[in-house]
Amino acid sequence: MTEPTPGTAAEDGAAAGPAGTARTLREVTRGHGGRLALAALAAASAELAGLGLTATAAWLIATAAEQRLIGALGLAIVGVRAFALARGVLRYLERLTGHDVALRALADLRGRVYDALVPRGVRRWRRDDLLNRMSTDVDAVQDLLLRSWLPVAVAGAAGAAAVAVTAFLHPPAALLLAAGLLLAGAVLPPLAAARSAAAAASVARVRAELAVHTGDVLEGAAELAVYGAHDRFAARVAGAGDRLAAAQRRAAGAEALAGAGQILVQGATVLAVALAGIAAVDVIGGVAVVVLGLTALAVFEPLRPLPAALVQLRASRAALRRVVAVLGSAPGEAAAAPGDGGTADPAAVDLRLDDVTVRLDPSRPPALRGVRLDVPAGRRVAVVGPSGAGKSTLIAAVLGEVAPESGTVLLAGRPPAGRPDAELRRLVSGVTQDPHVFQVSLAENLRLARPGATAEQLREAARAAGLLADIDAMPEGFETLPGQDGAQLSGGQRQRLALARALLADPPVLVLDEPTEGLDDELADAVLGDVLAATADRTTLLVTHRLTGLEAVDEIVVLEDGRITQRGGHAELAARPGYFRERLTAEQLARAPLAAAGAD
Repeated sequence: MTEPTPGTAAEDGAAAGPAGTARTLREVTRGHGGRLALAALAAASAELAGLGLTATAAWLIATAAEQRLIGALGLAIVGVRAFALARGVLRYLERLTGHDVALRALADLRGRVYDALVPRGVRRWRRDDLLNRMSTDVDAVQDLLLRSWLPVAVAGAAGAAAVAVTAFLHPPAALLLAAGLLLAGAVLPPLAAARSAAAAASVARVRAELAVHTGDVLEGAAELAVYGAHDRFAARVAGAGDRLAAAQRRAAGAEALAGAGQILVQGATVLAVALAGIAAVDVIGGVAVVVLGLTALAVFEPLRPLPAALVQLRASRAALRRVVAVLGSAPGEAAAAPGDGGTADPAAVDLRLDDVTVRLDPSRPPALRGVRLDVPAGRRVAVVGPSGAGKSTLIAAVLGEVAPESGTVLLAGRPPAGRPDAELRRLVSGVTQDPHVFQVSLAENLRLARPGATAEQLREAARAAGLLADIDAMPEGFETLPGQDGAQLSGGQRQRLALARALLADPPVLVLDEPTEGLDDELADAVLGDVLAATADRTTLLVTHRLTGLEAVDEIVVLEDGRITQRGGHAELAARPGYFRERLTAEQLARAPLAAAGAD
């Protein structure tokens, strides 16, 4: 099973449209509404205090210049000091509460993404692309809250307050100010966002492409050097970097044009308000004219972030759609941890495929053709066959990742595709090809399957997988860090770690997809022996290309060209002409020279 390329924007958009994005945001900010409201209130109050400071200072200076109402100047001085202090305190409160709620929501969303990757692995995206989605794209939620929503709320509150004050002093000037604010805050920013829409939508996609190409160069450096392909792959990285920089420049250019337009509108509006006030100076007085002009000048400051906020909104929504596509479940669905209560009774869970046909590509023949397979509770069935026979498609159908064209897949009497993810992961999980090892301790790698597992449960799972002796021999035991992608572990240890993780989850149905992939014969035999010993009396579907050592399973199914061509016990199939006997004989002949060399 190959690792797919990054999903396209269309695929990600299909996975989660605007409604799905809004529901996901409501879900990840649930429980933080009070903090979010406090942050918005503090931000708006800070801007209002700034306007109050400007208006009061203008009144104070103008009144002092006219040398009248001297007694009121003391009160105005107190007001200036109060507004100045309040602005600083409220700004600090806004920063504190805003970042607090953003980081809390960010942690929740990252946890949801993490949970979505646990139960079945992810086959649709490249590992580097997934890392980009889980880090950079999830981080975009923070920008969505702090750099998009809050600036819009603050600008609206400040604009409304300034128009109200201006209307109290001189209604015609308020109309001019409202027109300028609408132009600078409601017209120019959307135009800038629309101009940079294509660039903003492509930034997340190109960033993912850059991550994938960079990962290829770093992880495949040895192979690239051997085949002299380093320059070609480095050129791909450079090209993706250039495209990312170009997209970011286009977005920044649109923001700059909108900012320049806002400055022009600000100057024109301040001039118009001042002229309107001067025309009515005999009615409203000179002090009011000064207050009108400086208030109009100050109120445009909260509007300055709006072009960047709307551009960031588009970019963050694009990134969030990519995150929602990974979640793969209805936003808001509870993500119960596997192994933490609610696990179905293993004796009541069986697996049945009834005349299942699966077609992955409409232009190609079916990957599975009329497959009938029963895995009663407590039995172990091994599926073998040549590459391309449909074994991986069979696993995907069992896990609900692909829908049959015809026939039915039943897990405990119901189709897996119709179950919520949280329920499905409690029923079936296991080991996929090339299982990922996270850069946390071995204990935390195991607790991925059961967060509340005790130390004794960890030891029991490691013992059942044949890994406990290796862990006990490590200086830091279960606290050992496995390194980047498990680099500090041997291939057999990585496979046993994945097996221990699956056993710790304790699903009623255990699915093992090529648990010995990439191991040499001796190590593969040892790992397969541990697998079969650990799965005794457990409902197990084992997909493997190795035939040696399968004597312990209850039934062996041979899959060729999407069809079941043979089935039976190990001894029965070994005595019957067909793929199984031919492949088994070839394995034994391949081992004979190695065995003879070892004897010598």
